[in-house]
Order: sequence, then C-alpha cells, then structure tokens
Amino acid sequence: MNDLALHEHVTGPRGERVLVRRSARRRRTVSISRRDGDLLIAIPATFSARQERQWVTKMVDQLVRKEARRAPARRSDEALLRMAREVSEAHLGGRAHPSSVTWSSRQNQRWGSCTPTDGSIRLSHQLQGMPDYVVRSVMMHELVHLLVPGHGPEFKALMANYPLAEKAQGFLDGVSWSKNLPPGGGEVDEGADGEGTAAAGAAPDQLERRAR
Repeated sequence: MNDLALHEHVTGPRGERVLVRRSARRRRTVSISRRDGDLLIAIPATFSARQERQWVTKMVDQLVRKEARRAPARRSDEALLRMAREVSEAHLGGRAHPSSVTWSSRQNQRWGSCTPTDGSIRLSHQLQGMPDYVVRSVMMHELVHLLVPGHGPEFKALMANYPLAEKAQGFLDGVSWSKNLPPGGGEVDEGADGEGTAAAGAAPDQLERRAR
C-alpha cells in the first residue's frame, strides 16, 4: 500500500478515506473502486496536483450519483416524522414535538431548518442516501432548535446527548468541502425559515472515465 497517497481533503459518501494511486501505465483513464473500506482512485502519473484534485472530486461525485440511483427508495415524509419522534424520545426525553418533517429541494446551502413557532422541520434532499446516523444527527440538531434558540451552552449540552453528533459533523464537513460549500453544520442561517443547519451541497465496484 506504500504506492497509495491519502487525499486528505475529500472523503467518500460514507466517510471513507480516499486513496490515490498514480500509474505510469495510465495515459488518459481515471478509475475509482472500493477496497477494504476505502475508495481507491487511479490516475495517470503525469497528472498535475490541480488535475488530481479535480478528478478526485469528480470521481467521488460520480460514484455518489451512481450509487444513489441504486439506493432504496427514499424515506417518506411520514417516515421522517417517525424518526424525529424516535430521536426526541431517545435523546431529549420526548421534549421536542415536531408538527411535521419534510424533505426540501430548496435547501442547497444548509442541511436542515426549522420554524419553532409552528414546529415544522425541513431536511435537505441532499441528505438522502447518507448514513442513518448522519440524518439522525441533523434531525437532532433541528429538534434541539425547537427547544433552544441559537448555539449557546444549553444547545450544546442537549446536542451532546446524541453520541454520534461529532462523527456526523465530520462526515458533513467532508461532503461540504468536496462540493466547495460552507463548512460547519452547526452554523445558524436565520431567515424566514427560522433556525437551520448550514452547508448542504450528498454501487458498482468500479467506475472509470477518460480524462479530456
């Protein structure tokens, strides 16, 4: 494995490491495959650092899209509401009572938002296909906002009740970086929709493309 280099600024759709192999035998093709829990991207040895960055991002995005087409049907809004109630009961003692939880295709710069006055929660459609613990973490974030405005000590204390919050945030930050989106899913986007979780952009064993 000493011929592989870790690409530190991009992660796979499930938080996988991305490893890059430069091959003198390759002239124009770039491939991506899964290996031992990592993503392996093979590129021509002649690629510049800029070309490497561009093709790593392109191939990971292509893999995400292809796997999404093979993924099971998305959760319904009713299933999201059930999830919200499960998360509230498990981690907030059932204190948060959302009136509705829906997918939103209008949220391209944040993962989720809520309106505390009517108890509604919206999750970005870009979360579809992401790991369950990530979706639940964003759900937890919005549920806490139904109880607490802002991101002060009380918010952080409640959010800490979800044990995978930090892991989920790392996953979302990696997705945001790969798509050149604002990092930090804990930022507030205050507007007409109320509180929000910022920074939304999110299988075959191998994909191969010809570099142009």
